[in-house]
Amino acid sequence: MPLLRSGIDELGDEVNASHRYFLFVGEMAEGLGRVGQVGEGLSVVHDAIARAEETEERLSIAELLRIKGELLLLQGAPGAAATAEDQFYQALKWASLQGALSWELRAATSLAQLFRDQDRPADAKALLQPIYDRFIEGLDTADLKRARGLLRDLS
Repeated sequence: MPLLRSGIDELGDEVNASHRYFLFVGEMAEGLGRVGQVGEGLSVVHDAIARAEETEERLSIAELLRIKGELLLLQGAPGAAATAEDQFYQALKWASLQGALSWELRAATSLAQLFRDQDRPADAKALLQPIYDRFIEGLDTADLKRARGLLRDLS
């Protein structure tokens, strides 16, 4: 991962302000979390969110906030669930403002999973179902399959 980070740094500010940069960094942060380097993942996503704000390149902000919420849950610090819930709600807000239905689905799925884990299945379904129902194509994508599976579990 240090090699990947140094490679990103070498690309320069022009690339750092692009939408693809933020998507790549988000994937890297998630990958760090999956291999148990949650603190490093949080650092990466925190830096990306700060850079998105600084450069006003906010197309990926919803996804970055969602990833931050997922990493906070993985970290498991006291108050992590409440902080993650706030990140998921912020992600939902940004996705909705941008009309980014796929990001909205991802954020809603993450938040619905948290609600399910908190024994709040009705809240989870009430949140996720209307967003899921807005999709009319691409129903075999990984995100929609994940949401559909969660909705089935909540029924």
